[in-house]
Amino acid sequence: MSTIILNSNSVAGSTIIPNVFIDYYMPSANGSYVKVFLYLLRCINSGTDVEISISSIADKLDDTEKDIIRALVYWEKVDLISLIRNSNNDIISITINDINKVSQTQIESYDEVAPAVNMDKTLEVPVSQIPIDPSPIEKKELTPNQIFDKPTYSEAQIKQLTNTDEVKWLLNIIEIYLDRLIKPMDLQLILYLYESLGFSAELIMYLYEYCVSKNKKNPSYIEAVALSWAEEGIDTVEKAEAATALYNTNYNAVNKAFGLNRAPGQVEKQYINKWLNKFNFTIEIIVEACNRTILQTQKPDFKYADKILENWNKKGVKEFSQIALLDEEHMKVAAAKTNQTKVTQAVKPQNNNRFNAFPQRTYTDEDYSSMEQRLLHKK
Repeated sequence: MSTIILNSNSVAGSTIIPNVFIDYYMPSANGSYVKVFLYLLRCINSGTDVEISISSIADKLDDTEKDIIRALVYWEKVDLISLIRNSNNDIISITINDINKVSQTQIESYDEVAPAVNMDKTLEVPVSQIPIDPSPIEKKELTPNQIFDKPTYSEAQIKQLTNTDEVKWLLNIIEIYLDRLIKPMDLQLILYLYESLGFSAELIMYLYEYCVSKNKKNPSYIEAVALSWAEEGIDTVEKAEAATALYNTNYNAVNKAFGLNRAPGQVEKQYINKWLNKFNFTIEIIVEACNRTILQTQKPDFKYADKILENWNKKGVKEFSQIALLDEEHMKVAAAKTNQTKVTQAVKPQNNNRFNAFPQRTYTDEDYSSMEQRLLHKK
């Protein structure tokens, strides 16, 4: 991905977090989004122009590139940053706007949802003690671009959304999975999954079951998995089970080929996802590239494997059998080069010594006898 030029229209100096950000912006934002904005502030105060990239931010924050882009789009929507994109819709410039110039109207609009931040009292008791209203909740139909806009639910909205048997039951089950009481951040996420993303209660329960089974209880991780499912059109437990099984199978196959006894790191996952989703290679082709990498480098080098797969992708490889054809073609080209080298060496003079520039005389036995007689007569 291309390098992004980061610049600011405010005075650079030490990294200072304005109170208005903490009071009005941070409570309404996802924790991952806050990390991205704080990292941008840190970068911008290290120099006038800083060269960064989506991948470098993802590596630094141990997040996915999609999550970084999602965070940047969020801060653009609330006017804290301005983004410039090229013709391919890649972000090429980020400008951090002066947060202190936020209008009073914007602050008042944030005040309307600010009570949602002070929800600890509401959830000091177990979810099982929240009263139930049996009336069903009507879910909104949202466009694909809208479903990823995460709202912050006020106390009134929370009360309405949790007053159904289904949601009440869902929250009880999730408490069991998490082995603790639900926190405000958990509740915001669950309601987002249920009301905005349109996940069924069964799908949300499977999501939490899956993440907890991987020892991942952090809301940010659970949200990232959920958004990935939403982007892939996974809307049933059956689809989620198939996707997670395939996910585990693919990752395990790469790990086995590379001889790794651990889960892939964040950057390594990005490579695997690139090979599967961007290049659309089968796991058989990917494993072959991993095997060749080990033979060539004697180590699990994802970058080296990526170069092999990029080359195959450029040459239009779609099936495993095409790799053998490429190998044959490569061997023919290599053999032709070897033969050409041998021919070139054969026509070159074997000895370029200047004494060899004169024609050499050949002597017979008679010549040697004649020379011997002449030498004897001289004595």
